[in-house]
Amino acid sequence: MSSSIALKTGKTEEKVPDKIWNASFISVFIANMLMFMGQQMMNTLVAKYANHLGAAPIIVGLVTSAFAYTALIFKIFAAPAIDTFNKRYILVCAMLVMAASYAGYSFSGSIPVLMASRLLQGAGQAFSATCCLALATDTLPPDRLGTGISYFSLAQVICQSIGPTIGLSLSRTIGYHYTFMIGAVTMCLAAVAASRIRNKHVKAVKRYSISLDSIIAKEAILPAVLMFLLCMVYYNITTFLVIYAEERGCGMNIGYFFTVYAVTLLVTRPVIGRFGDKHGLVKIFIPAMFFFALAFLLISFATNIWMFLLAAFVSAFGYGACQPSVQTLCMKCVPKEKRGAGSSTNYIGQDLGNLVGPLIAGSLAGRFGYAAMWRIMIIPVALALLIVLVFRNSIHSAGQAKEEAV
Repeated sequence: MSSSIALKTGKTEEKVPDKIWNASFISVFIANMLMFMGQQMMNTLVAKYANHLGAAPIIVGLVTSAFAYTALIFKIFAAPAIDTFNKRYILVCAMLVMAASYAGYSFSGSIPVLMASRLLQGAGQAFSATCCLALATDTLPPDRLGTGISYFSLAQVICQSIGPTIGLSLSRTIGYHYTFMIGAVTMCLAAVAASRIRNKHVKAVKRYSISLDSIIAKEAILPAVLMFLLCMVYYNITTFLVIYAEERGCGMNIGYFFTVYAVTLLVTRPVIGRFGDKHGLVKIFIPAMFFFALAFLLISFATNIWMFLLAAFVSAFGYGACQPSVQTLCMKCVPKEKRGAGSSTNYIGQDLGNLVGPLIAGSLAGRFGYAAMWRIMIIPVALALLIVLVFRNSIHSAGQAKEEAV
């Protein structure tokens, strides 16, 4: 059976996929998975390495969130470029930039050099994540977008299940510097996979230009605010969990937190995606945010590895359900020709959250301790829940949009 059907739109004929696992989607999935494997290996180690170099908690937060500065700056150029030029070429170049940044980690022996490499990663990530999401959306059937993006995000889940554990194990066996080089090689493999994507580039009607409208899709601002609040909270797991677990005497086994989280997502995420397509995203957001808050509360009281693993399981029903649902909402809010801007708006919210969250959390940890920090950081989740309740009708209407809207 053909994997696509033809839709006539004016003078052009456009092929619309009729199944999720078509050849183009599989290519994007593999490239995205390799990219996230490198990211998960590196992100878990950056905070630990900064701590190893003697950085204070607030400096650890600054280093780990530094990539968000350049990611935000380069979003100015990324969104209009993705909506104008061939996404495949952009993705390959962005992944090579990230490979260079990971190699920079390997040669760093001080906080300033580590910071510079982290900033370089942000420059590549401004294009890579945005481009992957836009490419994936282009390859999916419009009426199965929620399910498809849930499957697409499984690449991230698979990497979350093994990436941090592999990174931590390698750092103990061969040291930080060689582990960072392995991360760079992994990103080069991601670039090779991206070069194999066979997307059909349609020449843009408008020439490349930078404007507020080409960077931020106003239709996607609400979900981007939700992403900002949720990422502000979640990124602290990547930043501080390993350090906090070592403080609680669970450092040797904390890698299993990410494994339990990811394995739970592998089972639940496709179901959540289908549920959202059928019943609407609001019915996902409300219980998921309660679970996310509960996970942070459990972490704050954890005294053994089993409490951490329970928090991981609960978090999979929290942030693990919210993140792909917010991405789906972002992409359903915008017309097809502005998917680059829609994806950019989503990741601007994510980058701002990644930037602000560790800085606030690091300050709270330095002043009140890590346990209090986990509890205080539940507040942004409560704000996100309030926004969902206030705008639930708008979210439901946008979430139910079909091809006419996307």
